[in-house]
Amino acid sequence: MNLLIAAAGVGRRMGSSRNKLLLTLLGKSLLSWTLEAAVKSDHISWIGIIGQPIDFPDFQKNISDLSTDKYIELIEGGTTRQESVYNGLQALPSAAERVLVHDGARCLATPKLLDRCAEEILKCPGLIASVPVKDTIKVVYPSGLIQNTPNRSNLWAAQTPQGFDVKLLKECHEKGRNLGWEVTDDAALFEKCGIPVKIVVGEETNLKVTTPVDLKVAEFILAEALKK
Repeated sequence: MNLLIAAAGVGRRMGSSRNKLLLTLLGKSLLSWTLEAAVKSDHISWIGIIGQPIDFPDFQKNISDLSTDKYIELIEGGTTRQESVYNGLQALPSAAERVLVHDGARCLATPKLLDRCAEEILKCPGLIASVPVKDTIKVVYPSGLIQNTPNRSNLWAAQTPQGFDVKLLKECHEKGRNLGWEVTDDAALFEKCGIPVKIVVGEETNLKVTTPVDLKVAEFILAEALKK
């Protein structure tokens, strides 16, 4: 299985002047924790890290610190996540038929989750790891007034990894580029193209580290996991 790790962000919401994936969590960078899970996966054999060239020396050090014989390639990203994943797709091995796309900032995803998604994507064209929404969600007008309250039982919070048929995902990205679609994840491209996307139950601890508070929460979760 092939894995693309989106790692081209700059961490504005983290208040950092550098790529947030280079921030440390219990002595290791966020990217290092993400890579460790990928390396421990039974199914992943090829890993592409999509980032900005300025970060490649640091990324390479993170790779060098790993003990693995899995192939890891650095891929230059774009100005948006959508552009970065497009670049990553072009760098996949020519024989690649399926791919998992994972946000590097979801550094607590476990090898078991990666493997579960790797197994399931062999049976469907697209999938996303997700968890049921616990909070009551409000749809709000631009004025700040509440428009409605959707049924929570139908709502799931999208995570990564997301998995796809490579040929279909490339076609969806090309269509999106031609029509000027702007989406925040690859599953949305499948949805716009009318291709079904399956839910795979994710992990409650698989949070995306975006703010300083997220970093503190991730530190607590990771510390507890390491005790086991």
